[in-house]
This record gives sequence, structure tokens and C-alpha cells, in this order.
Amino acid sequence: MPDVITVRVETDSDSFQEVVVKVERRTFKKPFLGGFRNVSTGVEFHNAGSQTNPQKRPDKGILLFSKETQTAVEKNKQQQTRNTTSTQMTEIGLYVSNMTDKLITPGKYFTAEEYHKRRLEAVIVIQKYFRRWYAINLVQNLLEEKRLRLAREAQEELQKKREKEEKLRREYEKKLNPKTKEDFELLYHDLELWMQEETERINRTFTGAERKAALCALLEEETELIACIGMHKIHANVENQQKAILQLLAKCAQPRRWKAFDGKITEIDTQNSLRGKELLEIYRSISTKDIPKDERTSVLLTLKCTVKVMALIDREVDLMSREVKECNLEGLRKRICTLFLQYIKIPEFNPGVAGLLKVPPDPLKLYKNVYFCHSCENYLPSTEFPIPANSRTIGRCRLCFQLDNEARKREAYFKYRLILESLRKYEADYQDDTKIVFLVQLPDMQYLIENIWNSRSALSACNDLYELVMVRWDKKREWSPWNTILLTKEEADAHLKLCNLREAYEAPFICKIKQKHIQAKNYFAQFPAMSSFLHRSDNQANANSDKK
Repeated sequence: MPDVITVRVETDSDSFQEVVVKVERRTFKKPFLGGFRNVSTGVEFHNAGSQTNPQKRPDKGILLFSKETQTAVEKNKQQQTRNTTSTQMTEIGLYVSNMTDKLITPGKYFTAEEYHKRRLEAVIVIQKYFRRWYAINLVQNLLEEKRLRLAREAQEELQKKREKEEKLRREYEKKLNPKTKEDFELLYHDLELWMQEETERINRTFTGAERKAALCALLEEETELIACIGMHKIHANVENQQKAILQLLAKCAQPRRWKAFDGKITEIDTQNSLRGKELLEIYRSISTKDIPKDERTSVLLTLKCTVKVMALIDREVDLMSREVKECNLEGLRKRICTLFLQYIKIPEFNPGVAGLLKVPPDPLKLYKNVYFCHSCENYLPSTEFPIPANSRTIGRCRLCFQLDNEARKREAYFKYRLILESLRKYEADYQDDTKIVFLVQLPDMQYLIENIWNSRSALSACNDLYELVMVRWDKKREWSPWNTILLTKEEADAHLKLCNLREAYEAPFICKIKQKHIQAKNYFAQFPAMSSFLHRSDNQANANSDKK
């Protein structure tokens, strides 16, 4: 059908008028309204509806919402059964059994109000049992959570107790068998504490000549203890030197490693690493004691083919052939090990050791970063000088500083070193280019903990330095002595999770922390290395306050 049609309409009995009609095409399908079919011609006729729009309801000025009702749709429909049936009743001459019949009697009639009341009572009973069941489950869940929490807390306390006992055991083991510098620091520190206690006891108990005699006896006992510690230190240095040599040779013998794209580690032995392995095995063989003479001779012959230490090797072989005692050969064997070690440290014969030597093969490199120690009068690299934040000159080397500490103060920096290492590890995880934490040295950390924070936690007042750590006060700013707080490990983890410090802590506690920050700022502001960071921290704090 075209969009526009022309319709001829009769206006009068004899006159007609043509009217142009525009056809509107609906996007939806018109519903089927019924129709009929002419039997003779077979033409179908459909009923049609008017195209006028439905009448709009008058606007009442109120926004109305409509929804479908929940009334069930009922429909009545008559139907005829397929088969005609009939019933048979008892009559004269016919008997029908009633054994299977059911007697239906009407029950008690109740009104709609009674019905709804009965329903309400049933709902109340159901709610009562449900609430009882819900309350029982809720209490059981709370009891289970409480049991798990108490068990977890007990496990944590037991773990803390075990860790503390393990730390004490390790500390006792370090004092009993000292091997490292930290172990001897603890020994000298305990010796100083013991000396102070004994001196106070003598001053409190004796007077006059008796006091002087007791102090002399105490001095002699201190001298014996220092000599005993010195003997342990000599033996420990020999063992540590041997371990350092083996670690150096093991590094020379390590294969090259790299990580592939699939995460697997690939190793490859180079010519230098193979040479390092060969020299490592030879050194282990010649430094091993109490081996049979045949094996020792074989090792010496292998060494003779490798190193040009002909005279000493021939001398030892000759002495072993003459049944010389092992104790008399100890000095000669040490000389062979020393010469072989010097041979190993030559880069021309062991290329893998070139990057591991403290003294570079090129003499021109010695002129860079080398400083003079006025105490021992030696020229040492810059890494051998501990430079605190308040230092204006190079000062003494580490060895002279250690000797002075053992002779006078006898302070133990082990616990402060653990706190400083933990702090540097925390700051490295932030990856915000922090620098102040790497300028702070052990004496600075000791002053910060003892004089400003009184060696105890700011929250719980715990004074066990093994349990304390230093973290940022405001985690959005880099760490500094005026942006830090001393807490236990659990308190530090909870503190770093806070988003707003003013809401988490009370105003008196915040003022107390600010006072300690001002003390630290006044102390470290005297150091030239800290002044630039002090101004930068102030600018950063002002920027953060403006944002807030």
C-alpha cells in the first residue's frame, strides 16, 4: 500500500469529493480482531479498529504510579465429557453395597476473623522458634570465635615466649662461644656492667685501705677476664679468616646464573669458574688435617703440577718419607697454604678473583676514596670509616673505634643495629627515594632511642629492645628523626594501617609525640648533613597540611 491514497467521498446525492488520506504505518503488529470468510467466493474479511488515538486521562497534578494487582484471573468454561456415565441407586429389587462409601459431615464453621487470628498465632509460633534457633546459632558462633581468638592469642603468646627464649639462648650462646664482632661487643658490655656493679658494691661496703685492696683485686680480676676474652678473640679471628678464605674461593667457583623468561634459573660454568673450582678443591685438600700420607702425597703432587711451590712441596714429601711427626710438619704446611692462597689471589692465574679483592690490582685505583686514619696512621678506603651524622671530619677507622669502645665505653650496639637494619628494610619497601635513614649511624640511633624515646615503646612502655622497632609517624612523609615513633612490632603493624592519626590517637598523646619530634629536630639540626633535609621536611609537612 502506498503512503498516500486518494479516497472519493460522496458529499451530496449527486456530488463527490476526492480526499487525500495519509497512511500511518505503525511499528507494532496490529492485533487480530476477528473476521469471516465468504463461502461462495472464498474472500476473507477482517475486522478493523479505528486509527484514532485513545482519549487521555485528565492530569490531576499528582504523580501516580501503577502496578499490576495480585488478584487471580478466573475463567469459567463449559465442557462436555467424552463418555456418558450414569449412577445407580438402591431401589426395590436392586441392592447396591455402601461398604466403600465415605460419610462426609460438615466441620465447625469459623469466620474470617477467626481464620486470620489462627494464622497470626501460627506465624508467632514460627517466629518464636526461628528466633530461638537464630539466637542459639549466633551464641554458638560467638563462642567459637571467642575460642579461636583465645587459642590464637595463646598461640601468639607461646610463640613470643619461645622467640624470647630462643633470643636469650642465642645471646647466651654468643657470650659463651663468641665468634663475631657483635659477640665480643656483648661480652665487653657485660664485663663493664659487672665492673660497675662490683665497684658500687665495694664503695658501699668498704672504706679506706680495705676499699683500695678490694678495688685492686677487682682490677686484677678484670685483667684476667680481658686476657681470656682476648684469647677467645684470637681463636675466633683464625676461624673467621679461614671461613673468609673459603667464601672467597667459593665465590670464584660460582657459575654464572640468570633468570629466564619462564622463571627458571639457568646456570653455566665458565672457564674462570672451572678454574676457581679446581683451586678450591686443591686448597681444601692441602688445608685438611689428619689425612693418610698417601692421600697427602697425592695432593702435594697435584699442587706441584698446578703451582710453582716446588721447594716446599719437595721438602714436605721428603720429611713424610722420613716418618716425621705430624706436629712438626704443621708450620711447613701453613707456609704452603699461605703461598697457595697468595697464588690464588693473583688475577693472572685466577681471573675470577679480580672483582672480589679489596685491594685492586691497578695501583692507580688506590688513590680514589682513600683516607688517612690519625689514630692507627694507616691509609684505608672510605668504607672503613664510620661517619656519624654529627661528624665534620673523617675521624678514626672502624678498628680504632672498636678498640676505643672495648677499652673505655664498652657499649653494645647489637640491639641498636637490629633496630636500624629493620628500619632501613621498612624504608626500602616504600621506594620513595628516602635518604635520611641511610645517613643515620649506630651512635645516632643510640642517642635517638635512649635520650629521646627513653628506650621504651611510646604506647605500651615496653623496654625490651629486641621487641621494639622504629617506623614512620606519618607514613606519607619520608622517615626522619622528627617523623618517627618507637613501638613494638605488633603496635607498629597496627600503626602503619591507620589512615588518620588525629582520629586514632588522643590529643595529649599526639602532643607528647610532637614534643619528642621537636627534641630530635633541635638535636639533629646542629649537623650540616641534616640541615637541608630538615628544611625539605618542613616544606613537605606544610604542603600536606595545605592539602588537608
